[in-house]
Amino acid sequence: LDWADFIPRYDSADTLFYLDPPYWGGESDYGKEMFERADFQRMAQLLAGIRGRFILSLNDVPEVREIFAAFHLTEVRTTYTISGKRSDPAGGRAELLISNRPL
Repeated sequence: LDWADFIPRYDSADTLFYLDPPYWGGESDYGKEMFERADFQRMAQLLAGIRGRFILSLNDVPEVREIFAAFHLTEVRTTYTISGKRSDPAGGRAELLISNRPL
């Protein structure tokens, strides 16, 4: 199921959703037309009305902070590796964990 169908179907007070969409600026990384930039706003609107809990991970850019400003934003640092090689600057890259509950 598409995320926009999956979330309403399985939403309940006991549900925890983990969402890992493409990063802002990499919307076509999962396939052409699988995720559009406008889907970030749609996702925020859908998540604002769920009964369950969610954790969403995205890159830390101003646009993401603006779209998901109504939720709890927690900055974390992460390191990306490809084929065992680090591709990040020292200290890692900033990502956001976004949730409808404090983490």
